[in-house]
Amino acid sequence: MTSVARAIREALLTGDKSAKVFAARKVARDWRLGRLSFEFDCTMPDRPQWPDTLELRLPRDMPRRGKGGSEKGRIALWHSLAHIEFVAIDLALDMAGRFGESMGEGFVSDFLAVAADEAMHFAILERKLDSLGSTYGALPAHDGLWSAAQDTAHDVAARLAIVPMVLEARGLDVTPATLERVAKQGDENGAKILQRILDDEIRHVAFGSKHFRAVCVERGENPPESWRKLVKTHFSGGLKPPFNDSARSAAGLSRDFYAGIA
Repeated sequence: MTSVARAIREALLTGDKSAKVFAARKVARDWRLGRLSFEFDCTMPDRPQWPDTLELRLPRDMPRRGKGGSEKGRIALWHSLAHIEFVAIDLALDMAGRFGESMGEGFVSDFLAVAADEAMHFAILERKLDSLGSTYGALPAHDGLWSAAQDTAHDVAARLAIVPMVLEARGLDVTPATLERVAKQGDENGAKILQRILDDEIRHVAFGSKHFRAVCVERGENPPESWRKLVKTHFSGGLKPPFNDSARSAAGLSRDFYAGIA
């Protein structure tokens, strides 16, 4: 029986975008069906493989996207969202593969389910780009999300604090306004896509919050205090309102975590 670690590593090292989607969903399905053993007999790569055609830039070097009113702006918006979801596949896979041995089978199950969701989101967004006459990789993208993963590869608490509880939680804040803008432009299909992603991301942030609290309990730490310390150490962007307090609360991220450092 193949180990879950080897299956995850293989998916991480799959660079083709369509093959990545298939590989992530297969790992999640095989794990759910008991086809993979709970063994960690290999290490995770420092970086996953991504499409050769994808031009990566530093966040500060990315062109400003605008509000998405023009055709060019709409393509830029959906390409940016597709990139976020594509990287999120690997963030979830790496979470399960890098920290699963110490965190347990439930942790692996949660984050492989997240990886499958992110793969589905990317596939939907790729179809959206196709409908606009574009494709993923047609525009440059930034490498900030994976940089956050590299900075927190040493500690599961730091990774949980930054990836689901800061970066994904930020999606809960900004997606409603984007959804409203897309709907006002008459793009009902786009609005439905964003609503589906928002609903799923609440659950993803909830997984992060749940496991972060569990780590804090095991370490004898106060979860909000520990989270604030980790954010100050590992996240330089600053937390900026407005916050979607209702969605954050539904995801287990109450205001006592973030209100004091925004």
